[in-house]
Amino acid sequence: MKHCILVKWNKEVLHKHEFVKTVKSVFDKLLKIDGIYGVTYRENCIDRANRYDLLISIDMDKAVLPVYDTSAPHLEWKEKYGKYVENKAIFDFEE
Repeated sequence: MKHCILVKWNKEVLHKHEFVKTVKSVFDKLLKIDGIYGVTYRENCIDRANRYDLLISIDMDKAVLPVYDTSAPHLEWKEKYGKYVENKAIFDFEE
């Protein structure tokens, strides 16, 4: 399964590319969890008000989603970075 998080930063985030580096350091910790196989990041290349800024895609076993939800990296993401998120969308799919 792919667990996708689409994020739009709020106006407090001035240097988006540099900010993403710190976000990666949190999500890369997920690779220590059995059943999570990879995390990819895609930064938006068009800077417009109606665009999102970052796509985080996590490749995981479907059954691992509850483990992910309560994991230290996920909780860190919500606690440290939630205040910088203007909007987000979550989308899960299987190939």
